[in-house]
Amino acid sequence: MSELDLFETERLVLSGWRMEQLDDLVRLHGNPNISRYLTSSGAPWTREQAAAALAGWIDLFAARQLGKLRLTRKDDGTFIGRAGFGIYAPTGDPEIGFALFEDFHGKGYASEAAAGLRDWFFRSGKGEHFIGLADTRNAPSLAVLRKIGMEPTYVEYEPGGLAAQFHILRRPAND
Repeated sequence: MSELDLFETERLVLSGWRMEQLDDLVRLHGNPNISRYLTSSGAPWTREQAAAALAGWIDLFAARQLGKLRLTRKDDGTFIGRAGFGIYAPTGDPEIGFALFEDFHGKGYASEAAAGLRDWFFRSGKGEHFIGLADTRNAPSLAVLRKIGMEPTYVEYEPGGLAAQFHILRRPAND
């Protein structure tokens, strides 16, 4: 593992980003099939939007070992998407999120990354709870949140204008 690698799961390496990896993020969030569930407009990210997000994730990783992380497959190093924790601005809560290239949908990678993040979050003492949210139309992402034990709480428009189902996961009492 490199100095940017946070942890590994059975099939994945979750690591911090470097600015020279911006093209990977532009490919991911510049894809309209991926961006459609990220904002109310569903518009693909511009290079400038991706660069701003990436800079924020790098800063958050450096400061708190949070931020959206690169997902690569262990067996061949293929970049498959991103997953990690942001900070939900309206409340300051850690917020889990993930986005994968379409070729990697339906293979259990999102669930594996989310479960690994859940376990790492509580094991490393990052907080007593975290939230997750997904577009109400995004059944696969909603299923991942529930699969890792998150409880649906309410539906609300998030700051980007997306109708989102919110979830919460609290530290288990026996931890």
